[in-house]
Amino acid sequence: MVKQPMCTLFFRSLLFAFLLLTVLPVVARLDGKLKNSRVLVYTKNGKGYVHDNIASAITCVKELGAANAFTVDVSDDASVFTEANLQKYQLLIFTSTNNDVFDTDEQRVAFRRYIEAGGGFVGVHSVTGTERNWKWFKQMLGETFSWHAKGQVFRLKNIDPTHPSMKDVPATWDRHDECYFGKELYPGMKVLMVHELSSLQKDQADLIDKNKGSFADYYPAVWYQQFEGGNIWVTTLGHSKESYQDPVYKNHLLQGIRYIATRYRGLDYSKAHAISKDDPLKN
Repeated sequence: MVKQPMCTLFFRSLLFAFLLLTVLPVVARLDGKLKNSRVLVYTKNGKGYVHDNIASAITCVKELGAANAFTVDVSDDASVFTEANLQKYQLLIFTSTNNDVFDTDEQRVAFRRYIEAGGGFVGVHSVTGTERNWKWFKQMLGETFSWHAKGQVFRLKNIDPTHPSMKDVPATWDRHDECYFGKELYPGMKVLMVHELSSLQKDQADLIDKNKGSFADYYPAVWYQQFEGGNIWVTTLGHSKESYQDPVYKNHLLQGIRYIATRYRGLDYSKAHAISKDDPLKN
C-alpha cells in the first residue's frame, strides 16, 4: 500500500472543504425556486356544489406557468395520489375543490405522506370546504368551511405586507368576492390578510355575527403555515371566473405559488410517518 504524502492529503482535504463551502450552497440554491418547478393543479369535487370558476383557474395557472417558467399538470382524477407520482411535484394546487376529493383512504395517506415528506400545498377559495370529515386535512388547511356572505364588494386588509407572498398585494383591497368563514381553526395558521367585516352589507349581520365566533372586526382571509413537515398557503378569495383574469388577483395567486415553491427543499420520505389517514400528529 502506497502512502499518500502529507501535503497531498492536506490539499485534498482543503479541496473537499472548498467544495463544501462553494459547490454545495450552489446546489442548495437550485432548490426552492418557482422556475423549472412542476406543479399539479387538482380540481376534483365530491357531491355538492361545484364552482364554475375551475376552467378559468386552470387557464390562469397555466398562463402563470408559461410566464414564469414552471410546468403545470392538471387532473381531476384521484388516482394521481400515489407516492411515486407525487414525487414529481414541488407543490400541489387545489383550486375550488369541495367535499370529498379522494376515492380511497390509500390516496389520502399518499397525500398526507407527501406533505410530511416536505411537499407544498396551495389552496384556493372553496378548498376550505374540502374533505370536511377528515380531521387531519382540516388541520392542514387551517380551518373548515362554515358559511360565506353573499357575493359583494367588501374590503380586505393586508396585515403582513413584508411577507414574501404579499409582494405587490394592495394594503387595502376592495373587491367583489365571497367573504368566507370557517370553524375548527387550527392555531398554527399565520394570517396574512383579513376580511374587514364592517365593510360587508348589513342585511346579513346576524349570520355574520354567528359565524365570526370570537373574532371581532376582522376575520382571516389568507394565511400560511408549516404543518407536519409541509408548507401550506391558503386564500379564500377567487369565487368568480373573472377573478382569474384580474391582474391584481393573478398576482396574489402567483405570489402564493411562488412562496410555497421557494420553501421546497426536496421530499424526504424518511420523515413521513403516517400509516393511516388518522394517525396522530407527529409535531
